[in-house]
Amino acid sequence: MMAATKRAAVGAVAAALITSLAGCSVADTGSPGTGKKAAPGTEERSPAAAPKGAVRLIGDGSTAFTGAQPKMPVAERMQPGRKPPQFVVFSWDGAGEDSQKLFSHFREVAKKYDANMTYFLSGVYLLPEGKKALYNPPQHSVGRSDIGFNDIQGIRDTLTELRAAWLDGNEIGTHFNGHFCGPDGGVGTWSAEEWKSEISQAKAFVKNWKTNAPALKNEAPLPFDYDKELIGARTPCLEGQKNMVAAARTMGFRYDSSGVGNQVWPTKKNGLWDLPLQLVPVPGRAFETLSMDYNFMFNQSGTTQGDPAQHTFWGNQMRDGLLQAFDRAYNGNRAPLIIGNHFESWNGGTYMRAVEETVKTVCVRKEVRCVSFRQLADWLDAQDPAVLAALGTLKVGQKPEQGWEAFLKTSADSSPVPAGPDGRAAKDADRSAE
Repeated sequence: MMAATKRAAVGAVAAALITSLAGCSVADTGSPGTGKKAAPGTEERSPAAAPKGAVRLIGDGSTAFTGAQPKMPVAERMQPGRKPPQFVVFSWDGAGEDSQKLFSHFREVAKKYDANMTYFLSGVYLLPEGKKALYNPPQHSVGRSDIGFNDIQGIRDTLTELRAAWLDGNEIGTHFNGHFCGPDGGVGTWSAEEWKSEISQAKAFVKNWKTNAPALKNEAPLPFDYDKELIGARTPCLEGQKNMVAAARTMGFRYDSSGVGNQVWPTKKNGLWDLPLQLVPVPGRAFETLSMDYNFMFNQSGTTQGDPAQHTFWGNQMRDGLLQAFDRAYNGNRAPLIIGNHFESWNGGTYMRAVEETVKTVCVRKEVRCVSFRQLADWLDAQDPAVLAALGTLKVGQKPEQGWEAFLKTSADSSPVPAGPDGRAAKDADRSAE
């Protein structure tokens, strides 16, 4: 767990950035300079707070360049023969703050257990109902959205959480816009060009919320350049992955989490890291389901308002399934565990409880890193491809028979890095099992 002094320092960084952002005006508009990019996984990304003068607004001031993101770990190549860390990614589809206050709640949960998460924002959550005609969805009429739009208070609350989440070290991805599923114009029928339009519009709603919602013109900007922040996504209903990836790979994306997979080490697919939801146990039943609240709900009650007498059992079943999935990776092939959820109180909020109990159980374990997809992609990019290829030969739950040191001792061209006895970065060495 993060030491109190370290957490206080991080809080001071965030407070300083928020204060400087609140003082910005459109006259400060600028764009970040360009420079030579460091090799993937080698850059230090734990900066001090950016001075006020370094905050440069972008476009209409909805977003701003504020320097490197705070509280980001250094992605280091593993030393030869080291056991891989156990990565766990908690991710949220359609992330927005509403009356349930689940975004703010889980942001605090993440801070408490020293976790980072990925929030897949739906662009229309920053578009007011009165401006819905600005959305021109592929294969649908202008102003149509299957998840609606937002009101001013909802946009303000969502912006508050997005700012704080990024300053906490979390990632802001995209869940696109209108959430169209199924054969009748659903995202699975869209061409690559239609996906480019959808991605561009999702970016535009984030980059122009001050113009689209003038009542919020005095609100602080989001503290990041979304053209650079946005590197990954999950499609609605996990549909349309192929053509979405074909579009996204030309628009700065580095990974996709729209697939279905097993608990094995990820590989690149069409140029992007393929980081799918995974099949995990359903305790007491003879099948596995995807590591997401919706899929457990569908296989339990088939409705969001099932029998209240079963709510506790269903939540426990999801939690225990996720923990069984964690254990077989942690004690087996160490493949990253990927979990997806929605900010919803389905079946009395039992799945939210299941996720929270999973966070507090696994994120404090020795050799575990609860990270965002961006942080996982950074780490993967920093590794020796031969080591990743070797890890990819391990099946679900399979531990190397000859032990980790012998299995990975041939890592090529690795230079020493500061690490604890378990091979993690130094910043993680103060965690212990509970």
